[in-house]
Amino acid sequence: MTFKIIKVDEISPALGAEISNIDLGSALDSETVKEIRDALLRYRVIFFRDQDITPEKHLKFAKYFGDIVEYPMVNGLKDFPHVVPVHKKADEQYNFGGLWHSDTSYLPKPPMGAILVARILPAKGGDTLFANMVKAYEALSAPMKELLDGLIATNSSAKSDVVKSRVDSQKDMRSPPEPLIAEHPIVRRHPETGEKSLYVNFGHTVNICGMKDEESLPLLDFLFSHQRKEEFCCRFHWLPGSIAFWDNRATLHYPLNDYQGHERLMHRVTLAGDVPV
Repeated sequence: MTFKIIKVDEISPALGAEISNIDLGSALDSETVKEIRDALLRYRVIFFRDQDITPEKHLKFAKYFGDIVEYPMVNGLKDFPHVVPVHKKADEQYNFGGLWHSDTSYLPKPPMGAILVARILPAKGGDTLFANMVKAYEALSAPMKELLDGLIATNSSAKSDVVKSRVDSQKDMRSPPEPLIAEHPIVRRHPETGEKSLYVNFGHTVNICGMKDEESLPLLDFLFSHQRKEEFCCRFHWLPGSIAFWDNRATLHYPLNDYQGHERLMHRVTLAGDVPV
C-alpha cells in the first residue's frame, strides 16, 4: 500500500502509525480521505500531531468517515452534544474507561471507531495503550481457533471493574435504567477487510453463552491475558495538538491512570458501527 498525499510512519510492528503532511482543520478531498481510511484499516489506530481543531472541525473531520453517534450514558458538550469530554480532574482517583476494553461492546451495534483530541494534558503520564486483535487471533493455536469460532459472548455495561472506572465521572453521566447487554461472536470478521479478530474484552465481556461459569470464566481469563501481550500492543504518548483515531472493530485500548493529582481532558467523537458477525 502506497500513500501519495499523507506521510505515514509506523510506531510499532504490531499496530499504529503517525500521519503527517495534513491539516485536519481544513477541508479534505476524497483522495485524502481515502488514504486516511486506508491507513486506519492497515494500522488499526492512527495518530496526528500538531493539530489545532475546534469541536466544530472535530465533528467535520469525523463525518468524512461515517455517521456520528452519541456515546451512551455520557453527556456531550452543551453546544456540541456529540463531542464528549473525557475529563479527569486533579482531585479524582479514577480515569473513565481505565482498563483494557473495546468501546461499548454491550450495544447491538458497537461503534466503528472513535476520534480523540487532546485538550488538557498532565506534564507527565496519561499515555494510551492499544492492542491489535487481528494479531491476537492469528497467534492462537489451530485447536483454540476451532473452539472459539462460532461461540457467542455476553457483554454488559455493568461489569464491576468498568463501573469502578466511572466512579469520578458519575455526575457527568446519564445513568441507564438497567444494564446495557448485548451478545456478540467471540471471533468477528472485519466488515471492510474480511480479517478475523478476537472480540472479547476485560471491560465488558462477562460470560460465554451456553457454558457453565466454571467453563466460561477460565477461558475468558486466558483470552483477556492473551490479547494484551506486548507483541500485540503499541503505546501513544500524548502531546498538545495530538489526535488518535482507532478502529474499534479490531483493537482494544487502555488509558493509563498514572498522573494522580493532575488534570487530563480529551474530546471524543464516536462513529457508528454495525452488528458484529
